[in-house]
Amino acid sequence: MPSAGRGRFRSPAVRHPDRRTASHMFRVHASRPLAFGENPMAITGYHHVQIAAPAGSEDSLRAFYTGVLGFAEIPKPEELAKRGGAWFRGPGLELHVGIDPEFRAPKKAHPAFLVDDLDALAAELRAAGHEVTPDGLFPGYRRFYATDPAGNRLEFLQPA
Repeated sequence: MPSAGRGRFRSPAVRHPDRRTASHMFRVHASRPLAFGENPMAITGYHHVQIAAPAGSEDSLRAFYTGVLGFAEIPKPEELAKRGGAWFRGPGLELHVGIDPEFRAPKKAHPAFLVDDLDALAAELRAAGHEVTPDGLFPGYRRFYATDPAGNRLEFLQPA
C-alpha cells in the first residue's frame, strides 16, 4: 500500500534499483502489471487539453472562454497561429482550441473543470444564454454540463 501523500506517478529522478536500461525495464515488467510506483514514464500532470472547433468560430470562443468563464487568452507560437484556433489559460490549466475543417461536436468526450462556486457559474452561463444541464450521478461532487459556442461538451464540478 502506498504511503500517505504519494501520487500515482513518481518523479523521473527516482529509479528502481534493478532498472539498468529501457529494454530491461520492459522485459522485466512485460509479463505482469506494473506495481504502484513502477511506472517508467513518470507522468507528472497535464500541460493542456485540446478541443476542436470549426473554422471561423474563434471570436465566439474567445468571448465565451474569456468573457463567460474568465480564462485569459495566451498567444500561440507564430507557426501554430497560422492554423487558427486559440489558446486559453486558467488557474493551473491550459485549454487549446484547434480548428478542424470537418468539425463535429463530440457527444461524450469533454474536459471537466473543477470550480469553487458551481451555482454562481451556472447563473453566469444561463445569463449568457447557455443551457446548463445538472447531473447528480458522480458521488462526492455536484456537477453540470454545458456547451461552448462550437458545441463542445464541458463538465463543471464542485466537491459536495
